[in-house]
Amino acid sequence: MKRATYAKDGMDSLENGGNLFIVAAPSGAGKSTLVNALLKNEPNLCLSISYTTRPPRAGEKNGREYHFVSSKEFKLRRDRGEFLESAEVHGNLYGTSRLKIAEQVAQGSDVLLEIDWQGAQQVRAQFAAAVGVFILPPSIEALEARLRLRGQDTQAVITRRLLAAGSEMSHACEFEYVIINQDFPVALEHLTQIVHATRLRFRSQAARYAQLFDQLGIAVRRDSV
Repeated sequence: MKRATYAKDGMDSLENGGNLFIVAAPSGAGKSTLVNALLKNEPNLCLSISYTTRPPRAGEKNGREYHFVSSKEFKLRRDRGEFLESAEVHGNLYGTSRLKIAEQVAQGSDVLLEIDWQGAQQVRAQFAAAVGVFILPPSIEALEARLRLRGQDTQAVITRRLLAAGSEMSHACEFEYVIINQDFPVALEHLTQIVHATRLRFRSQAARYAQLFDQLGIAVRRDSV
């Protein structure tokens, strides 16, 4: 099996057919619910578990939703270059393990990063082939209603998240795909279609079926994988 190729400062290409998906959204748009449903339906898709300094919410488990660490530990890991990307969001630090991503893509796995637009910019600077999906709410009113309905945040936190939403959504233009999460089953189907279509791109198929392409005499340029 071919292994991933990395630049000195991170991943710049994959040679094994694995895909990297980035899903971002303002808080309350339904990103996590969509991602969790997608993962249940797509067993060959791996979720990257981020590190964060925010405290666990009710029902969350360390190592499942996030790796919950102290601010001191997070900064030590960041300074050692352990993160593929990191950012501060709503006063908390978040980061993606460079080593874990490397291991997953080296095995030919498709990996999904559930991160914010700041992290997305950092990942895409190192891996231009990443596929970005931005989730939008149907309206600001719907976004506020969802934030209140989940009952996880204080009024001050909800206000801060709503104020930040406008700035966050202005970065939707940096992503290849935009899904408006008005009807959940429809939004989930759209997200699933993006994953399936990406797996059929030439670079993915050429890497996954290298022997077949060779037998059929199909030339594969080095810059296409």
